[in-house]
Amino acid sequence: MMRRRAEGGLAGREEAGGAHRYKMHEKLVSIGDDYWIEDAAGERAFKVDGKALRVRNTLVIQSREGRDLYTIQERMLRIKDTMEIERGEGGTAATIKKALIAPLRDRWTVSIPGGEDWEVQGNILDHEYHIEAGRRERVAGVSKKWFRVRDTYGVEVEPGHDDALVLAVTAAIDQMSHD
Repeated sequence: MMRRRAEGGLAGREEAGGAHRYKMHEKLVSIGDDYWIEDAAGERAFKVDGKALRVRNTLVIQSREGRDLYTIQERMLRIKDTMEIERGEGGTAATIKKALIAPLRDRWTVSIPGGEDWEVQGNILDHEYHIEAGRRERVAGVSKKWFRVRDTYGVEVEPGHDDALVLAVTAAIDQMSHD
């Protein structure tokens, strides 16, 4: 069955059930730098814009055409292990919280307003983890095993999920786990 990507996914692209893979770099950008997230074919898929003229660290996930899709901003006067992702047109897209007690593996919860929460589990620091909706539906997998390049990891987004939002969540978790 053919399904069109959710808003923020790859524009105009239909798929026949296969997941999309993207290549990410650890610690995406320094503030003030720009970075391209590439798809499995090495094509530029999303731009990450590190805003330099802000008091707080800010990353903006943009479409290939430069449209702001999601903003990840470090919050002042907030609990350290919480970060919000805002939609390009305004409003909260997701709130990410680190579990306070996680004895065996790293655990994070991604609250999606009006949607099902996502659970993130695995080894976050080594970029070997998965994201699930309601512990049943796989949303994405993150792994370093797909690339031999140092400081590079892959994100595989399952069909029917917003690629840009999953990449924004991955970038936010990367920022939070390395601070």
